Amino acid sequence: MGEVYFYHITRNPLHVTLGTLIERSLAADWRVEVRGTSPDALSALSARLWERDGFLAHGIAGGEHDSDQPVLLTTMTGGNDATCLMSVGGADVTPDEIGRLERTCILFDGHAPDAVQTARQQWKTLTDAGCAAQYWSEESGRWTKKA
Repeated sequence: MGEVYFYHITRNPLHVTLGTLIERSLAADWRVEVRGTSPDALSALSARLWERDGFLAHGIAGGEHDSDQPVLLTTMTGGNDATCLMSVGGADVTPDEIGRLERTCILFDGHAPDAVQTARQQWKTLTDAGCAAQYWSEESGRWTKKA
């Protein structure tokens, strides 16, 4: 069974943290699905990922080459045979998915009370289902494992 890591973002913007995690995942030879809840938010996130320093090839679901994308931004499950799932914007993740994947990352904005509450509920649901979970915080200026 894979693990789920919760990332409580309080210092860097989502696209910075996500970009770093994607780079590390690709270095581990994982294919990545970035799952969001809003096509507009994913489009904006895609633009930010293209603007960052360093080349980070990715696509938005709905193209003819979805299955070839090493990183696919989507509101649905699947499309590029991912081994790592990154959930943003409160996108749902199931215990079954976590069991099939190498790693699942749930990134949430620590300054948004609704996002924090959604992450807490996801933590409870997934750990109650037996998923191994870790909680990471950047409040000290560097990422620290808290639980």
